[in-house]
Amino acid sequence: MKRYEALADDVARSIRAGLLRPGARLPSVRQASAARKLSPATIFQAYYLLEAQGLIESRARSGYYVTQAALALPPEPETASRPDGESREVDVSELVFEVLQSAMQRDIVPLGSAFMSPAAFPLDRIGRAVATAALHLDPWSTVDDLTPGNAALRRQIALRYLIDGMDISADEIVVTNGALEALNLCIAAVTQPGDAVVVESPCFYACLQSLERNGLRAIEVPTHPRDGIDLDALETAIARHAPRACWLMPTFHNPLGCTMPEERKRALVELLARHGIPLVEDDVYADLHYGPRRALPAKAFDREGLVMHCSSFSKSLAPGYRIGWVAAGRRAQDIARRKLTSTLNTNVPMQIALARYLERGGFDRHLRRLRSTLAQQQASYAAAIAAAFPPGTRVTRPAGGYFLWLELPEGVDALQLQRRASKLGISIAPGPMFSASRGFGNCLRLNCGHPLDARIAAALRELGTLAASTA
Repeated sequence: MKRYEALADDVARSIRAGLLRPGARLPSVRQASAARKLSPATIFQAYYLLEAQGLIESRARSGYYVTQAALALPPEPETASRPDGESREVDVSELVFEVLQSAMQRDIVPLGSAFMSPAAFPLDRIGRAVATAALHLDPWSTVDDLTPGNAALRRQIALRYLIDGMDISADEIVVTNGALEALNLCIAAVTQPGDAVVVESPCFYACLQSLERNGLRAIEVPTHPRDGIDLDALETAIARHAPRACWLMPTFHNPLGCTMPEERKRALVELLARHGIPLVEDDVYADLHYGPRRALPAKAFDREGLVMHCSSFSKSLAPGYRIGWVAAGRRAQDIARRKLTSTLNTNVPMQIALARYLERGGFDRHLRRLRSTLAQQQASYAAAIAAAFPPGTRVTRPAGGYFLWLELPEGVDALQLQRRASKLGISIAPGPMFSASRGFGNCLRLNCGHPLDARIAAALRELGTLAASTA
């Protein structure tokens, strides 16, 4: 945990313990800097993060104050998951399809959706860029860099890695049809049917579906709702099961929202390198951080070329355009060949359009607005959940992304709650769809990527009532 994150955590605990009451003024940046022996920049970063989480607010020429809503926020989950540690076959697709089918209609309240509001994206600008790219398309561009992807786009992606201090060559990057294709290509490149793969507990349901489709076994490893996968438990799982790969989401994990501290990401990569185990890193939400800087991925600590870093523009810029990529390390050529024999290429005009958009600098301006919006929405949703859901409900407070993970009181059946909510036109994502062992029976993932309007507020109140009645 970085120094500003540790300071923000200390202040947040003081607020939730009642030591800092609503309306209380925080120490000035100068006072906090002197008392904590930290730089003013570090204090500002901590205060910016707390502000993004809805706990404090800035008042012009006055300072930072605890918000009135701060104590209304629900408590966070405190313990890691406890999977049984077995290696098991995966059978989740029917449950996932059942849940997703109930969430695919426009008139459904999209709390179970995996996508944020389409209105959050500059689709008009992207659309104009696509139209220009298609109108002036060089016919030879359809065969240039056929499988790796458009050279200009790969250079722009490599440049963004460089900004984060990562020296990743454009030749290592393969453009894919969304991050999911990149993830599937990577796991297929390092496993054979029957192999075991380490996953978090809980983990993204599409990961489980991929393992199921490829005939792979899942090893669920304990995962903390704030700090990510338990490295001691991971080492035990490696010794016991000799997995062929890990598929992990160390930053803004779906569904928990947790982010591994960077020193633990380094330790993760070093542990896997000692055993020669490749890591498929799913990092599609990293640009949606609320704090002042993007968290480094596990890929930043890779010295052996074992980390295949997969990401996408779908969550941050252009949903539906299906432009993703993988920085594949020493497996880049293998991944490119696999793509050549499957989908061959990724939409060329879309690639050219995104490359031009990135070159003109609009992406970062868009991201600043989007991050601020998502942080405010998360705080609003958390306060609404605290008011509507039964006592004992715990809710994660991620520092980025747009998902909240709810631990409901013991006795609440999330699958029953999902079915009852669906009949009322409300979609939710129940915990068992994120687990190969069908665990997390009293948990939900809720999407806070849509503005909290009257319709969604009413749906949250209805869900709270349903949860109380099923406890």
